[in-house]
Amino acid sequence: MERQIIIRHDQQELTASIHYPSRDEGQEGRCSRVPLAVICHGFVGSRIGVDRLFVKTARELAEDGYMVIRFDYIGCGESTGSYGAEGLNSMIAQTRSVLDYGLGCPDVDHARVTLIGHSLGGAVALQTAVRDRRVKNLVLWSAVGYPFNDIVKITGRDVYDRSVQSGSADYLGYDFTPAFFESLAAGQPFQEAIKFGGDVLVIHGTSDEIIPVDYAFLYQKVFWMRAEGRCDKEIIFQGDHTYSAGPQRAQLLQRTREWLNGLETVQRDWQHWMI
Repeated sequence: MERQIIIRHDQQELTASIHYPSRDEGQEGRCSRVPLAVICHGFVGSRIGVDRLFVKTARELAEDGYMVIRFDYIGCGESTGSYGAEGLNSMIAQTRSVLDYGLGCPDVDHARVTLIGHSLGGAVALQTAVRDRRVKNLVLWSAVGYPFNDIVKITGRDVYDRSVQSGSADYLGYDFTPAFFESLAAGQPFQEAIKFGGDVLVIHGTSDEIIPVDYAFLYQKVFWMRAEGRCDKEIIFQGDHTYSAGPQRAQLLQRTREWLNGLETVQRDWQHWMI
């Protein structure tokens, strides 16, 4: 079962879809509660995703027993506000508001919380997790590594220059302010990655022409430098930025589900040992 909801963030409304688990884990004790996954979309994206990627992801994870929330950042999709007037810190704060909502739902296990971030949403998910200890696991799909450089490469340098000169600039119908770009310049996901102590799955496609696949190797190297937390990596041959081809998308979802379900198995085994 799934339904559309509104999540308040400051004076804005974040439109979201919540997917309820389609099966009961059938476990006693804490593991009878369900894990939560929140999906963070990328630059000028929406909670639907290209070719309905996030819809399919949420429904498959719900089949695995997850409660899943996918949402539109301010000014995207059906949410209110102006996307280009916000910035990286605002997106982090919005993600935390969604976490507040999800963790306020009955039967959600606060010890089993995952953020799934795609592209710029990957950088947002990572930096949210660093700041919010409620996040236990991260799944990064084609994650941005250098927010300013990567996004300016997408919009074109002329959009950034016009924004600085005129106070705003249009890109695909979105008005971007200098503050938006300044916030991206301040974001340093690679430097902050070492501060997250949970488990991480990094996935990237070899045919990604927007965000270099090399970032996946850099992320894994940084995550391996931590004192705690595991990091697994999956490189998908011929996968593009949005995993639009059938076989590559199937591999993306299968690997994500296997990894998350593996964490669930460890959690259940630990609970049985504790009992």
